[in-house]
Amino acid sequence: MKILVSGHSGYIGQVMVPLLQRAGHQVTGLDTFFYEGCQFDGSPSGFEEIRKDHRDVTAAELEGFDAVVCLAALSNDALGDLDPDLTHDINHRSTVRFAELAKQAGVGRFVFSSSCSLYGAQGDDYLTEGGNLNPVTPYGVAKVKVEEDLARLASDDFITTYMRNATAYGLSPSLRIDLVVNNLTAYAYTTGEVLMKSDGMPWRPLVHIEDISRAFLAVLEAPADVVNNQAFNVGRTEENYRVREVAELVREVVPDCRLEFADGASPDLRNYRVDFTKIHEALPGFQPVWTVRKGIEELYAAYRSHGLTQEEFTSSKYLRIKTILDHRSAGRLDDRLRWGA
Repeated sequence: MKILVSGHSGYIGQVMVPLLQRAGHQVTGLDTFFYEGCQFDGSPSGFEEIRKDHRDVTAAELEGFDAVVCLAALSNDALGDLDPDLTHDINHRSTVRFAELAKQAGVGRFVFSSSCSLYGAQGDDYLTEGGNLNPVTPYGVAKVKVEEDLARLASDDFITTYMRNATAYGLSPSLRIDLVVNNLTAYAYTTGEVLMKSDGMPWRPLVHIEDISRAFLAVLEAPADVVNNQAFNVGRTEENYRVREVAELVREVVPDCRLEFADGASPDLRNYRVDFTKIHEALPGFQPVWTVRKGIEELYAAYRSHGLTQEEFTSSKYLRIKTILDHRSAGRLDDRLRWGA
């Protein structure tokens, strides 16, 4: 299969592309490279890259691809809150335009990287794909709107699928430390503290980025009638945790660290517990292999090998919003996140 992966140079993309290649697919990347130079260790190579904002893609550039994997987006709540209208422009309106052009170009499949964050503020009950959507951030609202609009584009010739990823964690060449497991482990290793910024009681479903990539591969290779116009929660039901439980696991893995609460730590509105039965029943080829504890052990070993310091991990290098703000303050990006001359 000939696959275009938008956002291929990001946190998930740099793990997903090699996995798709190992499965025998021909991959081309598309990225605006906001985070170029923010590598942790290593980077994928050996495939074609298109250096372009997905807001500017043309139908002609999408001709010849069998499938598009859409990862490109402003990638977390903090960045989404920076300018909600811009978030909707990039994450919603431009993503739908991208899909419309893919359909016009004859692309057969469009796999959208959605998020369990669209469940937002919920209780302790497990949520299925048919559950109530209650996003509490512009990032989550945009995911809902994209799914709604893609459903209207779905047809026998244009297979659309919506991957509601649990909160990601794990090692990537394009590392992010603004994700809960990665962040708590980095604090523990570099400071000796597992620093809680909320009261730790909200539920979070968690999934390793390698397992996210395996889920996308399974959808790409699945029969069309199984995945067309379908949402899938991506993860495992037993991998729902309260944030406090994640902190306890970090404390067990990282030697000589203690649990601390940041000043003003308070409840988090985002609270959702997710059921992942559907993806495992519909896609037997999806076999996740990671647990949060294994992921913490992987991160701890990588941080030690790299020699990660507190100064490095709290810099703009691994924090998406800081990277964008640095680009803007230096005039490299304008207010609409367009590259300067």
